[in-house]
Amino acid sequence: MDNGKNFEFSAESLKNRRTAHIVATAAELFLENGIENVKMTDIADESGIGVATLYRYFGTKTNIAIEVMTFLWNDLKKLFEERFSSAEFRAKSGIEQLDALIRMFSLLYTSHKDFMRLVGEFDRFIIHENVARSELGEYEKNVFNFYPVLESAFKKGCSDGTIREDLDFRLFYLTFTHALSEMCKKFIGGEILPSEDFSAAEKELDLLADTAVYFARTK
Repeated sequence: MDNGKNFEFSAESLKNRRTAHIVATAAELFLENGIENVKMTDIADESGIGVATLYRYFGTKTNIAIEVMTFLWNDLKKLFEERFSSAEFRAKSGIEQLDALIRMFSLLYTSHKDFMRLVGEFDRFIIHENVARSELGEYEKNVFNFYPVLESAFKKGCSDGTIREDLDFRLFYLTFTHALSEMCKKFIGGEILPSEDFSAAEKELDLLADTAVYFARTK
């Protein structure tokens, strides 16, 4: 019957709205307190649902953590799109676009420290929980949301002569995004050794970004 189909559709829509609300709520809790310090009961209470319902929707805390991090990386993509979809940005040369994009890591460090701290904790969490790589496909896809934007700048630079055509772009991307990301997480984690001094953290990030742009630029 049509009524039955409509009811099933409505029930599924309700579930989708609930799960989206739960993920957003869990994201706030994780950003504020960290993954380890948040319990399933905390998420259930803050979401206004029963713990049994939470487990029925997600199964485990690990599944919620993966959903949350996927959600946050996708949310970060919107920040990129807002900053780099303007006519002013599109009018820049390829190397100028690449320069602006690489320096996004400084923005993550200065304005999104809770997120970068959570990324570091999530890395440790999935290792500790022995999460299979096959369970991280959607998460990885959202982490790599940044790749097409940088690749577009690279291709434009090759076309307008501002970026080296012999550059192995994927190697370049992995090398500098890994390095910048790990630097951000280290600085946010705080000084450990007596000799460490992170007072010039932003300058260190800028220097590495300068190095990346210099390496990519047509000589």
